[in-house]
Amino acid sequence: MTQPVFPTAPAAQPSATGLLDHPMHWRRAGVLLAGGVNAPEYTAVPDLETFAVLPWDTDFARVFCRLYEPDHLAEGAGAEFACDTRGLLRRMHSGFTDRTGLELRTGCEPEMTWRGEGLEAHFRPGSSPAYHIEHLERNRPIVKKVVEYAQALGLDMVEGDYEDEYQVELNFMYDHADLTADRLVTYRQICKQVARELGIEASFMPKPATGMMGNGCHHNFSLWRDGVNVLADPDVTELHLTDVGKHALGGLLSHSAGAMLINGSTVNSYKRYWDAGQFAPSRINWGLDNKTCTVRLSAVGRLEYKLPDAAVNPYLSHAVILAACEDGLKNSTDPGAPTQGSSYDTPADVRFPALPLTLGEAIEAFRADGVLTEAGSTGNPQRRDSSRASSSPSSTATRGSTCLLSGLSGKRAATASRLASLRCWTECLRAGGRSSRPVLTGSRNDACITGRRARS
Repeated sequence: MTQPVFPTAPAAQPSATGLLDHPMHWRRAGVLLAGGVNAPEYTAVPDLETFAVLPWDTDFARVFCRLYEPDHLAEGAGAEFACDTRGLLRRMHSGFTDRTGLELRTGCEPEMTWRGEGLEAHFRPGSSPAYHIEHLERNRPIVKKVVEYAQALGLDMVEGDYEDEYQVELNFMYDHADLTADRLVTYRQICKQVARELGIEASFMPKPATGMMGNGCHHNFSLWRDGVNVLADPDVTELHLTDVGKHALGGLLSHSAGAMLINGSTVNSYKRYWDAGQFAPSRINWGLDNKTCTVRLSAVGRLEYKLPDAAVNPYLSHAVILAACEDGLKNSTDPGAPTQGSSYDTPADVRFPALPLTLGEAIEAFRADGVLTEAGSTGNPQRRDSSRASSSPSSTATRGSTCLLSGLSGKRAATASRLASLRCWTECLRAGGRSSRPVLTGSRNDACITGRRARS
């Protein structure tokens, strides 16, 4: 077994502590990941509305959680845990709605590759294997099992197709952005389980090989107010955007360079953008049903954002969409005229930054974007007045599946957490119909807890 290479000087410290056998805990500079040796545990509070028994093993269930600092800290006890990207999206979306009156609804297109015996495509040289019924038939056992598990876990599966050799895309219905993000995480868990059962490989690698389609995760989105899609004028049938839609789009284009660190978060991600002619974006622009653009107006009232890849963190990708669109609405940002023809052959729009084409460039672009780097602090009150919170029904565990510990004192935070766990236990009992208790496990990098019903 090979071990990651350490610089000589930093290696001395982990070696002295006896942690050298676990080098994955350390950065290359010798700094322990996840906060150091004295980093406290977080408090995980289940969102009980997400509780579901796993259809492939009914002895186990899963529930998504919100994460908070523990109540024993001298400062910041009960505050939202900074690395909880799921909680961040929920706070940002709530703040976005409070300030604009709008709700973000999204649907993702999770492309991925399945490799295994008998899954090779057969097609004439120079032709495309995409959308062949025979190729989809070869993957039918995969599709059936994924859809079965997805429906059992609450995903409304609506469409699927075969897009390139080994590449299958299965889509679920669009919804509130918070729910879509949770469902994408669930979908990935399902696919990995199906791969284990069938003895094949399932991969969300953004660019498995040069010359074949990359695995993207296009985000189709719209903005709603009082149940009405504000991107569309109901009296206009041709492709169009309202002023609200144009301003939101302008903000998204303006911050797409900075958002690349989120939408393409790995070194491999950028191989997808380099491979011209495979419909991955190469510059920041938009078009009317133009598949070569960063943003495509694919239908009346729906924008398709093509930068996110298959490995994207959906909580962060939706968070940057919210921040960018709100900035565009605030400043009435003009997206300019839609691109005509192929983006690969037209001049770049000089009003927008160049698209970062390496992870290093993306890091620099993100750091230079003040709107995105500050977005996580907006709508995040950290800790509210505890007396006000204690008198508000919305800040107690009786609110339902969510408990805002940021508004509670440390002692009340621990009490609320225990109450939430008790409710989870109750749901496990209802689902299992036998004497059992949930075993909850989590680490500082988890946003989801798996509950196991232990037989008595």
